[in-house]
Amino acid sequence: MSTVFARAIIKGVDSQPRKTNVVASLVRDRYVADAVVILENTPRRAARAVRKAIESATANLLNNSGVSIDPKSIRIARISVTAGTRMRRYVPASRGRALPYEKISSNIFVEVAGEEKVKKATDSKSEAAPKAAKETKSKEEKK
Repeated sequence: MSTVFARAIIKGVDSQPRKTNVVASLVRDRYVADAVVILENTPRRAARAVRKAIESATANLLNNSGVSIDPKSIRIARISVTAGTRMRRYVPASRGRALPYEKISSNIFVEVAGEEKVKKATDSKSEAAPKAAKETKSKEEKK
């Protein structure tokens, strides 16, 4: 059994990295099924973006890996939140002034890992070996 990795990056999430990282730390090193349940019940705005990133990485693993993956074995290998672009904006103030502020965004990086499904041996091969052994035994008995 080999481990297969897939990743997803979501850029420009309208949430501060500090706040998004709190949500990401809730699900770090967990199975994807558990992480999705946790994020659905987390009352923070960043939880939706983190959940979408995890679901995107999971879909990438299942659809683009080229091997059969066991969905129950998918876990979050890495999740990190970095600062995205900062857009400079202005807010009106008294006496005709404009005060600057920055709209801060986040980038979410998720890497998931899954175990390849174990392929069962086909029945024809497993039945062929005992039949061959029985045939040799019967030939020996006839002699």
